[in-house]
Amino acid sequence: MGNDDALLDRVAIRELVENWMIFRDNREWDRFLDLWHDDGALMTTWGGKATPQQFVEAATKGFAEGNRMLHSGGAVTALVDGDRGFAMSKLRIMQRGLVEGVLCDVTCVGQVFDFVECRAGRWGLVLRQPVYERDYIAPTDPAETVRLDPEIMARRPDGYQRLAYLQEGLGHTIVPDMPTEVGPRREALVKARDAWLRGERLAWPS
Repeated sequence: MGNDDALLDRVAIRELVENWMIFRDNREWDRFLDLWHDDGALMTTWGGKATPQQFVEAATKGFAEGNRMLHSGGAVTALVDGDRGFAMSKLRIMQRGLVEGVLCDVTCVGQVFDFVECRAGRWGLVLRQPVYERDYIAPTDPAETVRLDPEIMARRPDGYQRLAYLQEGLGHTIVPDMPTEVGPRREALVKARDAWLRGERLAWPS
């Protein structure tokens, strides 16, 4: 477990991960922005790479248009090497919207890779990258059935096909190569994590 200082660092990093979900889903945007360093960025299926401010603007606009998305977290593990840190956490994304004219709930299960750094005594997020592992879709009315176009499904990686289907229907341009449970993108992300903890430049997204 390391010494007391390392434990406090890991607790601070875990708090960043957990606060991200709380502040984001409650739309407490000033507190959300305080989690980041000035050069921070995050990746999403529906917006690609964005600054925290760009993300806030897009999420605010989407909410006003009726988009509804929630998140829940699970286990968190944090690594610390000097002033560099990294967290891996379990994440569940839940989004509701119309799919082929049927109101549906889409749930995507995965992980988040958070690159963090301590600057001037404060831990902050530098990059947040979800890894999409498995997703599900269900009509909100169990008496209804939704039929998904296999050609649209085939354009997206297994792991976020249904989530992308919903988000594309809402007018978003979907990032086609996000990391999933297995494959070269996830392997590259793990290499970027290891390099980051060695003190090298952040080599993600590549």
